[in-house]
This record gives sequence, C-alpha cells and structure tokens, in this order.
Amino acid sequence: MILRITFICAVKGLGLIPGVVGRFDSSNGLRVPHIGWNALQTTKETEILDDVGGHHVYFVHSYRVMPTDANNEWISSICNYGDSFVSSITRGNVHAVQFHPEKSGDVGISILKKFLDPSSSSKTKKSAIGKASRLAKRVIACLDVRANDKGDLVVTKGDQYDVREQSNEKEVRNLGKPVDLAGQYYKDGADEVSFLNITGFRDFPLGDLPMLQILRYTSENVFVPLTVGGGIRDFTDGNGRYYSSLEVASEYFRSGADKISIGSDAVYAAEEYLRTGVKTGKTSLEQISRVYGNQAVVVSIDPRRVYVRSPDDVEFKTIKVSSPGPSGEEYAWYQCTVNGGREARPIGAFELAKAVEELGAGEILLNCIDCDGQGHGFDIDLIKLVSDAVTIPVIASSGAGAVEHFSEVFEKTNASAALAAGIFHRKEVPISSVKQHLLQNGIEVRACDGH
Repeated sequence: MILRITFICAVKGLGLIPGVVGRFDSSNGLRVPHIGWNALQTTKETEILDDVGGHHVYFVHSYRVMPTDANNEWISSICNYGDSFVSSITRGNVHAVQFHPEKSGDVGISILKKFLDPSSSSKTKKSAIGKASRLAKRVIACLDVRANDKGDLVVTKGDQYDVREQSNEKEVRNLGKPVDLAGQYYKDGADEVSFLNITGFRDFPLGDLPMLQILRYTSENVFVPLTVGGGIRDFTDGNGRYYSSLEVASEYFRSGADKISIGSDAVYAAEEYLRTGVKTGKTSLEQISRVYGNQAVVVSIDPRRVYVRSPDDVEFKTIKVSSPGPSGEEYAWYQCTVNGGREARPIGAFELAKAVEELGAGEILLNCIDCDGQGHGFDIDLIKLVSDAVTIPVIASSGAGAVEHFSEVFEKTNASAALAAGIFHRKEVPISSVKQHLLQNGIEVRACDGH
C-alpha cells in the first residue's frame, strides 16, 4: 500500500513508527508552510524511489518528523528544509510519502507507476541522479479566464487590468483556450498553473460550470499544483439560498484545484480584524484555512503605489522608493484595492499582508497594478516590503517582461515564486528560457525536462 503521511501535532498516533511531530520553526527565517519543489535524497534502495534521488518533488506542509535512530529503519528518503526531515518511509509493502507524487510532474508519475507495477522498474532504464539540492524557486504560469462577447471562456490579459482590445469593437483580448494553454505550460516546465476567473459567473460561483469543467479537464493531464481564484466568498443566489465561501471553495477543490485564491473578501476581513482585533472564525479566509489547512489558501493583494513626501504623511507603512515619484517624492505606500482594482480601500499592502497571515493565509500573491502589463519588471520595492514582513511564502506578480526580471526579483527579495502571464501567452519569453537563465545565475529551479 502507498500512503500520504499526514502529521497532526499533539495527537497520539498508533505507535507503529517512532517519532515526534513538530511544526517547522519560522523564527529562523523559514517560510511556513513549506511549499514548493524540494530535493529528495534517498537513504535506502526501494523500487518506487530507485531513480528519483536528487530530483525535485512537490511539498506542501507545515509539520514534519525528524529522523532518529529509533525510526531510521523506516526511512527511505529525507529532505532538507532548515533541518533534514523524513520525506518517505518504506517497510515491506508499505510506502508512505510526505510529498505529493500526483503533483510532482514526471518524477511523481514515475513513482506512482512503479508502485502500481513494481516490475516496471526493471523495464525502465535507470536515470542518472539529479542535481537538485534544495528548495527551488517556482515559476508560475497564470491564466486570466473570462467569457468573451460570444460567451466562450478564453484566456485573456489586461493592461493595468483592462482586458479589452484598443479597437473600435473593444472585444475581449483572446490569447487561447484555458485547458490547452495549461497543458502546454505544464509540458514547458511551469511549476504551478494559476487560473484567475474574471468572468461574470463570479456573481454565482457555484453556477460557473464552465470554469469547474476547465479545472476537471486540466487536472486530468496537468500534474503540478493548480490554483483558482475569483468569486470565492459567501453569497446568496437569486432564489434566496445562502452559500458559504467554504461550500464554494469545496466545489473548486473537488473539481481539481489544490489551492484557492481570495482577493476582495480577504481585504474586507483584514479591515474588520484590524478594526476590532477579533478573529470571528466566520470569514472566508478563516473558514477555508480551518477546514483545508492554511497551505490551501492564497490571498491575492492588488495595490497601487501612492507617493508621499514624508512617512509622517500617512498612517500606513511607507518605504523609501528606488525611483522618485512624479513630483520628486522619495516615499510611497501601497494602497490596496478590491473589485479588480476598481475600488481603493483604506489599508496598505503591508498591513493587509500581516493581517491575513494572522487570519490563516498560507501564501500571498502580490500584484502591482502600476506594473501590470508594462513589461518593465516586478515592483521590487513592494515585493521586498511584503516578503520581509511575513513568514509565509510570497509570489511576485505583475510586470515581468524579460528573463532578467525573474533573477532580479529572486536576488533582491525574499519571494518564493514569480508569476507571469502575458509574456508566456504571447510566447515572448518561454518558461524554459526563464529557467535556463535562473540556473545560469545560480538560482535553483526544477528542471523542465522531468527526470
């Protein structure tokens, strides 16, 4: 049998495997949850892992068991994140793994095939040990999905959130079919695929059958993590039936999503929490993270840069900007928005990030409206501000236009991942070129060609 190891702290186990479960320690700079592609180091020969040592596999967890003399005979592989922890065990015909083989691309598929058919190991030429050594920086492909004027769901891309062509017809910009593009990005080496649902179905998310179907079809052929965002909140339908955000998220998870992204609803929840200091447990963010774990919840932050003369001019956290404002201002704060960037809110990105981390977010997707679609690079000031403020992983988004922008954001900030859309859709910068550039600059990434 093959199992996924699920560690629950402070609960007595069956006592079959010696060890104590503990949470990763974020006080030493680790991002918790441990999310992403990390190197697998095999410690004993076992058929299902016989050629995956030194390759990246996908982890997403906050708790781990440390290797000891007492459990050493069980351990088949370890992984290092701060310290070495147990990443798989094997004894007899029992195999259990901490990582997710079903989300580990070709490496994971190989593991599952060998478990189902052990004889396949001898049929397959053993590959060389990989060069993976530590947690890789992730390159994420994002697909903005919405209905065009004919009612078909298409992948589109905006310019500062405007997705219509600058023509007389003003039609929705069409860059391809969602399932086809997601499949291509998986083949190209994307470490994750993110769908942002910007259709009118957000008024009735559970009626969004086309988007749910896209998730189902994609998950059948794309074996890396899938994130979906847009319209995940409490709502009441036209018949007066109330649906909780948890019900909405659950339908997305059942359709193939691994993570859900919350935007506007998280802003409102953070504002209320900062105003009252009370965690009600009723917000979308709290409900979903409580049931599915905080690693399943991404908060999307969409701010605009607001220049000021002095940090004393506003109550929000400011930074000294790398480039002065239009009137020579040396400082700025980042004002968060809702409703697709159309409405500004009285809260800064720094304050919002800190609040949603406390409310249960496991990851932050950090956009910048000023940079969106511009191709001049990520907003390094913003990403550094937020990634230094929280202990959860931060995904840099908005503005990528060249491979150098990816190395810049990883070298100058604590971002765990970088996301792009338009440059991939328009084939201006292939994912493989981004990864090759990062490797050449000494930044660890998962190999594009499987294992």
